[in-house]
Amino acid sequence: MNALGSLQGTGWAGTKELWLDPLGNEATTCPCTMRVDANVIRYTWTYEGKAQEGSVTLHKEGADFTDTWHSAGVMRCRLSDGAGGLFQVQGTYGPDNDWGWRIGVSERPSGEVVLQMTNVAPWGEEGRAVRMVCNRG
Repeated sequence: MNALGSLQGTGWAGTKELWLDPLGNEATTCPCTMRVDANVIRYTWTYEGKAQEGSVTLHKEGADFTDTWHSAGVMRCRLSDGAGGLFQVQGTYGPDNDWGWRIGVSERPSGEVVLQMTNVAPWGEEGRAVRMVCNRG
């Protein structure tokens, strides 16, 4: 999988939005960074003054997602068929949990890279979770 193409070996900095409001109307923000390598995006951010980090590692079947705040362990994701952007993967919170999670990465025409995470309820409703908007830097 070569979804990250020309972004390989680049560093990015920007702002992360985190929606904890159940209605998805209010977000907390903080600075974030991203590093894009051959098959992985690594990122950093903070929550309530504590450093956090995560990664999305692409492989043939989908991706492995880790994040020190969002997930205690590796979350396995599968590729989303027909999705736009550079890539989009999805998974569930666990074998006994019907809630889902989708992660997408895209590059805007302006050159910004956007990493977006969405919660998916068992009945199909989607809710904003995370959006990182970064510029090369």
